[in-house]
Amino acid sequence: MAVETIDLRSDTVTQPTEEMRRAMAEAAVGDDVFGEDPTVNRLEAEAARRLGKEAGLFVASGTMGNLVAVLSHCGRGDEIILGNTSHTFMYEAGGVAALGGVHPHPLPVLEDGTIPLEAIRAAIRAENIHYPPTRLIALENAQGSMTGTPVPKAYMDAVGELAHAHGLALHVDGARIFNAATALDCDVADLVAAADSVTFCLSKGLCAPVGSVLVGSQEFIARARRMRKIVGGGMRQVGVLAAAGLVALGKMSTRLAEDHRNARRLAEGLAQIPDFAIDPQRVRTNIVYVTLGGNARMGARAIAGALTERGVRVLAMDDQHIRAVTHYWIRSEHIERALQAFHEVLP
Repeated sequence: MAVETIDLRSDTVTQPTEEMRRAMAEAAVGDDVFGEDPTVNRLEAEAARRLGKEAGLFVASGTMGNLVAVLSHCGRGDEIILGNTSHTFMYEAGGVAALGGVHPHPLPVLEDGTIPLEAIRAAIRAENIHYPPTRLIALENAQGSMTGTPVPKAYMDAVGELAHAHGLALHVDGARIFNAATALDCDVADLVAAADSVTFCLSKGLCAPVGSVLVGSQEFIARARRMRKIVGGGMRQVGVLAAAGLVALGKMSTRLAEDHRNARRLAEGLAQIPDFAIDPQRVRTNIVYVTLGGNARMGARAIAGALTERGVRVLAMDDQHIRAVTHYWIRSEHIERALQAFHEVLP
């Protein structure tokens, strides 16, 4: 009998639960572009309520949600301040520039997932015909490229205050905002209270098969709905997907601490391998980054390949770094099996 594969490459590999599949099969649907899909309308309203905003918009992906948000906040030739390791800057195909004509102004992100307030303040453009006008500050929480680090409410509030004092908007890429809120033991609405708009993914740790939600004011979401149409995101009887999103929002958002515990256990086990440099104390959500030491016996890609042969999949970011992400379908026994496989590869 084939051994079950333990897939730690990302929480995007999650598959819908049986409850989600039933909800999808039984979903009431309508034309969402006409605003007539009752299941989508319920999801958007519930998402807005949970995050303390007025309205929501169901979109196909987190990338689409961030793009639509930027297009709704900014015009062509405007500027967005964001982190140099942020998902929007690094991994969204340059969409804000290519499709929106929005100029990105990247700033260094610290190990705690923050951008220094002084750096943000200094990056805000003065009124000058030579400069692109600054319109938007974008933060990421949890900070995926920094070991999934949750960014605390006090910092979020401080950036929001800075933005609004200069007449700017604050957008939060909250792909894993429920992971961040869980790690911080903070109500998610309180965590993003200072933000003018927030995206969060249903299809990562929340386990739905497709989709993200963008939330903000009624006026902002009205603009965003038009921008979603422009980028081809107007979907029709999409309640079959929103139904899974409702289950994700109601059930999966409250169980993420288990994933965090599994990630910490994995990090603690990997820290015992001499080839690896990892601080388990930095693992606070569901993402584990491993750096290979200078005397490592194998490169990251070779390690990932050898693990695959043993039924464990991880992501080699390059030849020096490995990423592993826990999620609903990873149990504590899977972590122990994965650690055993690592020790077989690097005895």
